[in-house]
Amino acid sequence: MRIGVPKEIKPQENRIGLTPDSVKALTANGHEVLVENNGGYEAGFDNEQYKKSGAKIIDKAGDIFNDSDIIVKVKEPLSSEIKMIREDQIVFTYLHLAAAKELTEGLVKSKSICIAYETITDNNGRLPLLAPMSAVAGRMSVQAGAHCLEKNQKGKGILLGGAPGGEPGNVVILGGGVVGENAAVIATGMRAKVHIVDKSKERLNQLKEMFGNKIIPQLSSETDLEKLVCECDLLVGGVLIPGAEAPKLVTKKMIKKMKRGSVIVDVAIDQGGCVETSKPTTHANPTYIVDDIVHYCVANMPGGVPRTSTLALNKATLPFLSKLAKEGCKKALMNDSNFMAGLNVYKGNVTYKAVAEVFGHEYISPNDLIS
Repeated sequence: MRIGVPKEIKPQENRIGLTPDSVKALTANGHEVLVENNGGYEAGFDNEQYKKSGAKIIDKAGDIFNDSDIIVKVKEPLSSEIKMIREDQIVFTYLHLAAAKELTEGLVKSKSICIAYETITDNNGRLPLLAPMSAVAGRMSVQAGAHCLEKNQKGKGILLGGAPGGEPGNVVILGGGVVGENAAVIATGMRAKVHIVDKSKERLNQLKEMFGNKIIPQLSSETDLEKLVCECDLLVGGVLIPGAEAPKLVTKKMIKKMKRGSVIVDVAIDQGGCVETSKPTTHANPTYIVDDIVHYCVANMPGGVPRTSTLALNKATLPFLSKLAKEGCKKALMNDSNFMAGLNVYKGNVTYKAVAEVFGHEYISPNDLIS
């Protein structure tokens, strides 16, 4: 198959869909790979590395979209890219459709085949292609939050880890999944006081085993969330419902009661955010203030560390892409129910239930369509 890798055009998105090593693995199996000129430059991969791996360097994104059977990206297609997607073309990338009506409608209209990294599962119900970027975002969330707490960033002027004679900061992490776990790695490493709120007692017990007394596990059904939020210095939103819009757990009323200069990092913003006052921001302008509370809501956090992120992402995506290129869409998906879970849009039909429900589309089972 012919696989196209356009340069990402989302603001400050410096990752790329394939590394040179991934290209080499694909071309060694007889596939042709087209990479846009300087597409990997900001992630530390230059044209020469791609050429040595067997890729063809293409000057224009339009030519890549026009000539490729599969488009491999990192972030969702923007409006100018949607116009270039062809009928029956496979688009393999993060989509987060439940928070993106215009994108969903555009992909439905294109009659393309859209497979979302973030809804592919494994045999344990986990999300193996979302996990590496969730890990990066989780670690970055505390790093970013600590910076935002500095006075010159309009934070309350505290050091998250405290100091002799000064108490450490109070961190509340909503969600004990991959984001929450990795946020806790950094927050506990900084010696902050760390609360993790989750609805699963079993998951909280796992986290307690990992971190010991460095965290305070809180079962959501037994926790006064408003009190916890109002007393924190840094709130990390790491809540996820696979493929669906994030629930708004933190209300405007709670925000008004938080202490001036406190910080919110809403990692769930890709899925609409779990804080009522959240709205997407960029790495160029990452924060804004609501009721004296600093909001950091960058929608592509891992894009800030593109080399680390691209390498981690490719390790997870390459086996699926290789199967897709070798077997074709129908066989690859029909033979793997976990891979099939990634199919969100198929030739004009919405095939992911949570997306269909939120936008009023008829849901059609992907198995029914493809078989």
